[in-house]
Amino acid sequence: MGSVAEIIFWFSGLIILYTFVGYGLLLWLFLKIKQVFVPRKLLLAPGDRDLPEVSLIIAAYNEKAYVDAKIRNSLSLDYPREKLKIIWVNDGSDDGTPELVEAYPEVTLLHNPRRSGKIEAMNRGVAFTASPILMFSDANTLLSVNSVRAVVRHFQDPEVGCVAGEKQFFQDANQPVAAVGEGLYWKIESWLKRLDYEFYSTIGATGELFAVRRELFRPTEPDTLLDDFMISMRVAQLGYRVAYEPSAVASEHGSSNVREELKRKVRIAAGCYQSLCRLKKLLNPFFRFRLFFQYFSHKVLRWTLAPLALVSLFVSSAYLVVWQAPGRLFVWYALAFCLQMGIYLLAIVGYFTQDRPSRVRLLYTPFYFVAMNYAMVKGFFRFLNGNQSVLWEKAKRNG
Repeated sequence: MGSVAEIIFWFSGLIILYTFVGYGLLLWLFLKIKQVFVPRKLLLAPGDRDLPEVSLIIAAYNEKAYVDAKIRNSLSLDYPREKLKIIWVNDGSDDGTPELVEAYPEVTLLHNPRRSGKIEAMNRGVAFTASPILMFSDANTLLSVNSVRAVVRHFQDPEVGCVAGEKQFFQDANQPVAAVGEGLYWKIESWLKRLDYEFYSTIGATGELFAVRRELFRPTEPDTLLDDFMISMRVAQLGYRVAYEPSAVASEHGSSNVREELKRKVRIAAGCYQSLCRLKKLLNPFFRFRLFFQYFSHKVLRWTLAPLALVSLFVSSAYLVVWQAPGRLFVWYALAFCLQMGIYLLAIVGYFTQDRPSRVRLLYTPFYFVAMNYAMVKGFFRFLNGNQSVLWEKAKRNG
């Protein structure tokens, strides 16, 4: 039994280390070596006359609180006015959102009184426009003034079919645990996206801000849960790269608490497993090896083996410390067990203090990490049961 527990311990530890630390460090080291021999390509910003027409599509459900700020922000973007079409697609809003949008003649409103889900709204928006570049953004996010220009310049590269922007969070006063944890998660995720793109292709875009060539857009199935991920990865599946532009920033407020964040994360997790089933080609190492390597390392392991490995590592290390006679590796098992106990104790403290956030941010990270892996497990069972609705499950925001 001892040898079996040791195998489980080391296998689980390697999966966790590679998934959450090793993959990023491996890419970083490879790119540092590559820079010595291969200079980076610089993309120059095209002049106004050469800029393509862009349609900014905002699919929204009951976003009355954000309408004015979002539209004013969109109208202030640094891009030739005649080349930027703003399309607001209303998906069954009943809170007065359509009436507020109608007050802005510069914005095209596509109103549907029946609620069908975000992906149907996005598909309607795309069908309405003929612009060569489609840009998508959420109604509750504000874009940096340079974001359209910064994104569009990547399309000068014929290998780029999609561009992902940078997601950030407003630094609100007295941020709750969820907002701090979410912000830290996205800082790490942004670093990985940059490395992914420098290596080959960013793995997935986020709905807060991304753009795609119109000819590469494929209407997505109406029951799709992760529309942004599916659209961007299907572009990658066609042989194009997904670029990452860190200066094109989409900012929003973090979730008001972890319970609200979990609602969103469980839905996302269910969408992850749906995406696995629909992007089967990407799981074939002989299809596009670099893309397979990135997809498997950055996403698939996080969604599948890593949450299970967290459980098996804890159980195996506990067994090796408590029930197995001390051996030459005992100190490593004991160290691993104590480290895990410390992390989970901090997570428990974070759970009980989440409504009274401390300035000691160390408490937030373990709690958020554990909660998000729990969401992956819960999302898996929701996906198996097939009871995840495609309709918006809005999480309350801190701002």
